[in-house]
Amino acid sequence: MTATTTSPETQALIDNGGTDLKNRKNISQYSKFWSLDHTKDTQQDEKKRKDEYANLVNGYYDACTDLYEYGWGQNFHFARYYKGEAFAQGIARHEHYLAAQIGIKENMKVLDVGCGIGGPAREICSFTDANIVGINNNIFQVDRAIKYSAKAGLSHKLTFEKGDFTKMAPQFGENTFDAVYAIEATVHAPECEAVYGEVFKVLKPGGIFGLYEWCLTDKYDHQNPEHRQIRHDIELGDAIPELRTVQRTLEGMKAVGFEVLRSEDMGARDDPLPWYYPLRGKLSEAQTMWDYFTIFRLTTFGKGLVSGTVKLLETLGFVHKGTSEVDRSLNIAAKALVAGGETGIFTPMQLLIVRKPETK
Repeated sequence: MTATTTSPETQALIDNGGTDLKNRKNISQYSKFWSLDHTKDTQQDEKKRKDEYANLVNGYYDACTDLYEYGWGQNFHFARYYKGEAFAQGIARHEHYLAAQIGIKENMKVLDVGCGIGGPAREICSFTDANIVGINNNIFQVDRAIKYSAKAGLSHKLTFEKGDFTKMAPQFGENTFDAVYAIEATVHAPECEAVYGEVFKVLKPGGIFGLYEWCLTDKYDHQNPEHRQIRHDIELGDAIPELRTVQRTLEGMKAVGFEVLRSEDMGARDDPLPWYYPLRGKLSEAQTMWDYFTIFRLTTFGKGLVSGTVKLLETLGFVHKGTSEVDRSLNIAAKALVAGGETGIFTPMQLLIVRKPETK
């Protein structure tokens, strides 16, 4: 199979967007979905986030994609790390591990659900030589994925499409893909069955779906105010309509028809360094010379420098109104993610390997 860069429909959306594919309205209204105080966040607020999840998530990524690239790179996810291992190497190994657990092989037709700007797709394509289709509902990120993949010389193997991952069957057709993966993306769905059910439809019978999911662990106690605040701040800072428990996630998988082959919190393994160590912003924890640059951006001084710059650029009209508010949300989330990791109530890497049963 020879992949194309993108469909004519997606290319038309990009072309019509001109040089600015970001939605100004979505960026400026992102904060309307939240109250900074978790005690004032109501069920109506949660319902609004679920009902308008597309606007919520698009506004978030329109504003934060540049910030992510600057502070983290092109692969928007966490990873496990070993002593002396470079940050980028740990990120790549995390992707290789998922591809290996799924069994992705050369020339398989694979779907990347919530592909971001294509960083993991490029890495997994290079690792396996598979043909990968990425779906993303944010046209700004789709455009970047296409451009970066062309620059990497992978346009013949990678396709990126704008689409809603809760409506994939009409777009791709049922029983289309040999394998499907998602890396810290399906947490943005209003209900897990909405996206898992679509994956089930587009995956071929006998095919494997593997993902790293953001989840609340069994240690989470909803009666504990500290736990509730951590959960709320992660949701606020990462455009999550509702953060779900591991049990709820497994129930969703089984409800749509998947056979669960494996479920493990990879963040709970006894690794030398925790998955959240870069977010602590401690230069003493940098594992290689190049990692000092990544860690510096996440120090108190580094984050302050970025926030000040973003506010100035927003005031001058060089970035969209609301970008500084999303930057503030990111800093709230970073603190909460570290707290979630240290207390053990949250994981960004609940590994799920599930199979669609063979047709009888």
